[in-house]
Amino acid sequence: MDLQDQLKNLFPDHEPQDAPPEKENENKIWLQDDPIICKYEKRKGKPITILEGYTGANEDFKKLAKEIKTKLSVGGSFKDDKIIIQGDYRDKIMTILKDKGFKVKRVGG
Repeated sequence: MDLQDQLKNLFPDHEPQDAPPEKENENKIWLQDDPIICKYEKRKGKPITILEGYTGANEDFKKLAKEIKTKLSVGGSFKDDKIIIQGDYRDKIMTILKDKGFKVKRVGG
């Protein structure tokens, strides 16, 4: 006797329903007209990539930061309306953002 049969015995009047439809807007991020600025700095002798200039909601920017960090398998953080990625990944980050539909501007080097 599997779990489905046990549930039918406990709740004979219950009719199973289909799973609720997935939200389409869940993974969508607001795109802006102004470019996101992608710049390179060295802090304490270590290279970092900084993304700034996003004018949308902070939650969208945090989702974007998490996606970039997981795709590149690197560390980073989000603070003061900036995404800070450990290492020099300007080219890879710019291609990821362009594929998503963002305009990106490279600053420095």
